[in-house]
Amino acid sequence: MPRFAANLSMLFTEVPLLERFAAARDAGFEAVEILFPYDEAGSAIRRALTAAAQTLVLINTPPPNWTGGDRGFAAIPGGAERFRHDFMRALRYAEVLGAEKIHVMAGVAEGPQARRTFIDNLAWAAATAPHRALTIEPINRHDIPGYFLDDFELAADVLDTVGATNLGLQFDAYHAHRITGDVMGTWARHGHRARHVQVAGAEGRHEPVKGAIDYPAFFAALDDWGYAGYVSGEYHPSGRTEAGLGWIT
Repeated sequence: MPRFAANLSMLFTEVPLLERFAAARDAGFEAVEILFPYDEAGSAIRRALTAAAQTLVLINTPPPNWTGGDRGFAAIPGGAERFRHDFMRALRYAEVLGAEKIHVMAGVAEGPQARRTFIDNLAWAAATAPHRALTIEPINRHDIPGYFLDDFELAADVLDTVGATNLGLQFDAYHAHRITGDVMGTWARHGHRARHVQVAGAEGRHEPVKGAIDYPAFFAALDDWGYAGYVSGEYHPSGRTEAGLGWIT
């Protein structure tokens, strides 16, 4: 079985964020991710991570005002200054927290200029943080209308064009299903680029159990391919978090 992580922005929300690290540990997770840690002091999160003996595998990098706000700036023409400011803030948090990866969000944009902007900003970020792993993630346009990086072939094109060794694919099986309808085939084509994997059920974005996405088969495929990274549960629990964790066993 893969190594599983818990997304603490979506799981264990029955308790405040700083208490979720211990809750995840008690539920059997040894690693976690946080979408946007910026509303808490980095030192406070670091103490909670250490106390729970947790590894932080991923954070995102748009600004903290996510609700109703922007979905990143990396592909927004004319937004390079804002992107660089936000990236440096994310990098400072990653260094304090020991986060293994930073997910660089593209934002809502379209067209050739957005592609050039995205490539330029990613090249700058990869060169600015050469020892930090960065990821980009195709996200379906039902969940984020107008999101620039909405296709795995586009992600492959961007990754090949930037050509940075510290930049890779973030493969979310839920988004892969919404974008292509073929998670296994999409993994077969693009899994070799994956640095991080996220999962959620296709129906309602709840627990990643067998349904429209055959998660037992997908997890077996990850093992067969030799994927060594984490697989993070990034979903909305259908009830209390602990009641729906049978998928990790």
